[in-house]
Amino acid sequence: MQTTTAIVLAAGQGTRMKSALPKVMHPLLGLPIVHYGVQAALEAGCDEVVVVVGHGRELVEKYLADTFGASTKPVRTVVQEKQRGTGDAARVGLTAVGRQAERVLVLNGDVPLVRAEDLRAVLETLHANKTPPALSMATCVVDDPSGYGRIVRREGQVLLIREDRDIRADDERAVREINAGIYAANVALWREALATLQPNNAQGELYLTDVVAFASNAGERIATVQLGADVLAGVNDRDQLAQVERDMQARIVRQWRMAGATVRDGARIESLVMLEPDVTVEGGAVLRGRTRVARGATVDVGCVLTDVEVGEGAVLKPYTVATDSRIGARAQIGPFAHLRPQSELAEEAHVGNFVETKKTRMGRGAKANHLSYLGDGVIGAGANVGAGTIFCNYDGYQKHTTTIGEGAFIGSDSQLVAPVTVGANAYVGTGTTVTEDVPPEALAIGRARQVNKEGYAAKLRQRLKAAKEEPK
Repeated sequence: MQTTTAIVLAAGQGTRMKSALPKVMHPLLGLPIVHYGVQAALEAGCDEVVVVVGHGRELVEKYLADTFGASTKPVRTVVQEKQRGTGDAARVGLTAVGRQAERVLVLNGDVPLVRAEDLRAVLETLHANKTPPALSMATCVVDDPSGYGRIVRREGQVLLIREDRDIRADDERAVREINAGIYAANVALWREALATLQPNNAQGELYLTDVVAFASNAGERIATVQLGADVLAGVNDRDQLAQVERDMQARIVRQWRMAGATVRDGARIESLVMLEPDVTVEGGAVLRGRTRVARGATVDVGCVLTDVEVGEGAVLKPYTVATDSRIGARAQIGPFAHLRPQSELAEEAHVGNFVETKKTRMGRGAKANHLSYLGDGVIGAGANVGAGTIFCNYDGYQKHTTTIGEGAFIGSDSQLVAPVTVGANAYVGTGTTVTEDVPPEALAIGRARQVNKEGYAAKLRQRLKAAKEEPK
C-alpha cells in the first residue's frame, strides 16, 4: 500500500515580522499560521506530516504536540539547525520521513490559505493515468508576477523555475505563471534531486525550486496543477498577515452564509467557530475559539464571545462579553453583560445590562436584569436577583459559594456574604446584608432602622455652609 508523507517547511525566522514570536506561530483567526498547512495535509490524505522547524522551535513543537498529538496520523518535527534555504529544509525534512512512505508532498508552512483539495489535486496527478509524471507541482497565473518564481516552459513542457531575483531575460520576466510552492514526487526522486542542490544563485542558498530543473534535465515528465492565486499568498510581514486574514475571513463568512447563517459585514468569525442555520451575527461581533451558536440564536452588535456555547433561539444583546460559558436555549443576555469563565445559564435565563457573572449557574428562567455581580453562585430556577445585588464571594484568601433556591426573590442593593444559602421561595428585603442562611419561604431583612428628624435639614445646610466659609 502506497503511503504519503507531507513535509511542511516552517523553520524560517521571519525577520520582517519584527517579533520575538516565530513567524509561523503568529495567530490567524484564532490559530497559528502553521496549523493550516498541517491540517490541510492531513485532510488531503497524507499518512504523516513532518514539520521542519528552526527559529523558535520550542513553541512550534509544543503547539504541534498539544494540538495533533492525539491524531492517528503522526505529526512530528525535525530541526533545521542552520537556515540555508528551502532546499536544505526539504532535505532535512526528508531525513525524518518514515520508511513506509512512497510519495512525499512538500509545501511551505507560511501559506495558510492552502486547502486540502489543493494538495489533493497535486497528489492525485501523480497517478492520474497509465504514465504518471515523476513530479507534480502547483502553479498560479497572476497579473503581476513580481517577486515570484516564474515557470519556464519549452513547447509546453516545464523546464525550470527561475526565481525573481535571478531573472536576466525579459521574456522570463514577462511570464505570468508562477510557482505556488507545492510539489509531490516519489521518495527516490526527492532523495536524488535534493542531493544535487548547489547554492548557485543570488542568495547563495539551496533552492527547493532547483528540483524541477533536475527532473527536467533527467528527461522526467513534470505535471502542473493550476490553482487560484489566493493559495499562493504567503505571510512575510504583518501587512501580508492582515491581507491573508481578510481573505480567510471572507472565505469563512461565505461558508457560513451558504450554510444558512446570516453574518453581517464587519463581523469577525474565527476558524473553529461553528454556526447553525438561521443564526444571525451582527456587524462588529467577534466570535473566537470554539464558540458554537445554535439554530435561530442572535449575536448582536459588538458582542465578543470566546469558547462560548449559545443555545437555540438565545438572544445576546449588544456588547455582551462572554468567555468559556454556556448559554441556554432562549436565554436573553445583555446589553453590556459580562459572563466570565464557567458561567452556565439554563434555558430562558435572563442576565441584563451591567451584570457580571463568574463561575455561576443560573437555573431555568432565573433573572438578574440590572447592575449586579454574581460570582461563585448557584441560582435556582425562577429566582429573581434585584438590581445592585452583590455576591461577596472572596474573603481575601479563598472563594465561597452563594446558593439561591428556586423561586427566591433578592431585593435590590442586597449583599450576600458567602458562604450563604437563601432557601426556595424566600424573600430578601431591599438593602439587606445577608450573613446567615435564610430558610425556605422566610423573609430576611437586615438594614438599620430609618430615623426622620423634622426640620433638621435647614440646620444641616447652615452648618455645612459655615464650615465651607471658615478660613483655613
